[in-house]
Amino acid sequence: MNHATVSRLGIIVNPMSGRDVRRVAARASTTTHNDKQQHVTRLVLGALEQGVDEIYLGNEPFRINERAVENLPEKHKIKILPFKLTHTAQDTAHMANAMWDAGCRVFIVLGGDGTNRIVAKTKPDAIVLPLSTGTNNVFPQLLEASIAGIAAGLIATDKLGYKEHCYRAKQVHVTAKQSHSKTTIQDLALIDAVLLKDDSMGSLLPFTSKNLQSIFLTRAEPASVGISPIGGYLMPSYARDDFGVFMTCGEATEASVRVPISPGLYDSVGISSITKMALGTEISCSGPGILAFDGDRSISLEPTDAATIAVRRDGPWIIEPAPILSAAAAAGILKR
Repeated sequence: MNHATVSRLGIIVNPMSGRDVRRVAARASTTTHNDKQQHVTRLVLGALEQGVDEIYLGNEPFRINERAVENLPEKHKIKILPFKLTHTAQDTAHMANAMWDAGCRVFIVLGGDGTNRIVAKTKPDAIVLPLSTGTNNVFPQLLEASIAGIAAGLIATDKLGYKEHCYRAKQVHVTAKQSHSKTTIQDLALIDAVLLKDDSMGSLLPFTSKNLQSIFLTRAEPASVGISPIGGYLMPSYARDDFGVFMTCGEATEASVRVPISPGLYDSVGISSITKMALGTEISCSGPGILAFDGDRSISLEPTDAATIAVRRDGPWIIEPAPILSAAAAAGILKR
């Protein structure tokens, strides 16, 4: 990150995170617009405490950001960037691009795995503090916003160097070749890429075990919800571990696990094989099926289509607040 004279921080809010169909299909909690508004206020105040000069927010349809900062005395340090809303995931990409163009290199992202995936695809070299307001969240952290704001502020102001105190996220890289159209599609996931069978592209419902065919994980964490614990119960892999996990599902010749595949919704999954994926190792899979990334069904594979998948450590730099604040305290940075 360039040591600029003006320190800048971008806060990206997905207004629709924590509000999808899994509130009906499972027992996920709802994150209200007021909840997000309060989060933004505390994030801004925490960052300002560390001396951040400019904070950038995006306009969104529910005025979450505008209401979060309208009564703050430091309002002159906060800018809400306008752009044409599409009411789709593209709005997150627009926000990331606009904030990057304004000089932000450090971002706080309020959303789930899917929101952070869009930021990672848009700005892979960004420095990100992912804050959970979604559903099946493995990538973002569940954390008090005041602490998150302080931690991001310490990095944004260069009081602590990001290369010394942050780590780069692992990503699943997918290259799919569609034989009929003779096109090649490249995409990525931050936590899981899943090949589904007998599923539909338009579905927003949680996955079921009978649809799971192949699973590729950057992080297989037992204390998580969704696809990650399927691997986590058998072969844990955490954010800083330099390997991923590959599994094939179906007949339980290797093992069987029963996991919360969505909040409050449990399912039994048979595992045919499970193995470590060294970083950079490529594994192929073929259709028919649907490739889903961090829960989003994205690519349809016909029987003659194939995909190559690898895990690499080339994602955004990640801010972990607890180690950041510990390092700042040890260095005397938090003294007044």
